Amino acid sequence: MWHPPTGTLGTLTEQAHQRADAVQSQMGELRAAARDARPVLPFAPALCGTHVRVIAEVKRASPSKGAIAPGLDAAAQARAYATGGAAAISVLTEPSRFGGHLDDLAAVAGTVEIPAIRKDFLVHEVQLWEARAAGASAALLIVRALSPDALPRLVEAARQIGLATLVEVRDEAELARALAAGAEVVGVNNRNLETLVIDPATAPGLIPRIPAEIVAVAESGMREPADVLPAAGVGADAILVGSAISAAGDPAEAVRRLGGIARSTTHRVQVPR
Repeated sequence: MWHPPTGTLGTLTEQAHQRADAVQSQMGELRAAARDARPVLPFAPALCGTHVRVIAEVKRASPSKGAIAPGLDAAAQARAYATGGAAAISVLTEPSRFGGHLDDLAAVAGTVEIPAIRKDFLVHEVQLWEARAAGASAALLIVRALSPDALPRLVEAARQIGLATLVEVRDEAELARALAAGAEVVGVNNRNLETLVIDPATAPGLIPRIPAEIVAVAESGMREPADVLPAAGVGADAILVGSAISAAGDPAEAVRRLGGIARSTTHRVQVPR
């Protein structure tokens, strides 16, 4: 039985509902802006290959670490990530605990020729229109934050808008919900967003249960190439890395060091077609 999230995730989700309510009246303007936004770039194909791809994150702060890179320039950081070989860029737009803004998303989308993802605590369709209007090619949806009715509704709304989705899970029940909702890219977060505790065994344990035709992304807790190996060894297509590279003195080199690790092609579930 689903119940609203608690802890940090619960607080941030409540605030996201409030922010969504505040922009409901702008839906028409956002739709118009979305029509004029830069074209969507293919998201899932960008994450596929024989080696683990890197989704690099623009992240100034977090609830678990506090300030990470408070003076970070989103566009400059994005250019460095692209130089280092990032496959896509995740842009935190949550303002209260992550120091993000939709302007960061627009700056990144207008600077690099790789997909930009809106990473936030999205709970309403209007926030997907905000993402598309800012030039995003994809948006994060957190299964734990969304009711059983809301998740498939938002996945479908994103599809109608033209956005891809990165659907984030932490256990088998959430994975089942993500797949039932039609997720094509599934992220497994090693961090429990309610308690902020990281369990590095979460992604390696769950990724083998993600069907091979679904793109699988390991998230959180990876700083060194050795941290990537467990996920790569069970078939992760990509990793999402935030704090370690946002705080790096040389972001391009930080991305380069984490990319290029060969991934297994034998551990993922093969679903009969």
